[in-house]
Amino acid sequence: MQTIILTLHIIVCVVLVLLVLLQAGKEGMGVIFGGGSSSVFGSTGAGGLLAKLTAFMAVVFIATSLLYNTSTSVREKQDSKILDIRLEESATQPTAAQTPAAAKQ
Repeated sequence: MQTIILTLHIIVCVVLVLLVLLQAGKEGMGVIFGGGSSSVFGSTGAGGLLAKLTAFMAVVFIATSLLYNTSTSVREKQDSKILDIRLEESATQPTAAQTPAAAKQ
């Protein structure tokens, strides 16, 4: 499942980059005076179609990112590690071998 999601994610990344590069950029001051309207797609350009495809690919990109993240995340136990600490015996407390009663026996 992770391989399928990752493959789809990489394909969507490449398509998204190509769609962004295909869109016509703003040509600075020439756009204000009516210049720069000549393009392959006509005077209005392909802005509507490319913008919709870009938005769709962006949604798919985010969805595959979230799916891959949730499928590969490691879920730890919810138990606290602090409560599992074992306290060592203090050096001032005598052990059974060190007590005088145990030594006399």
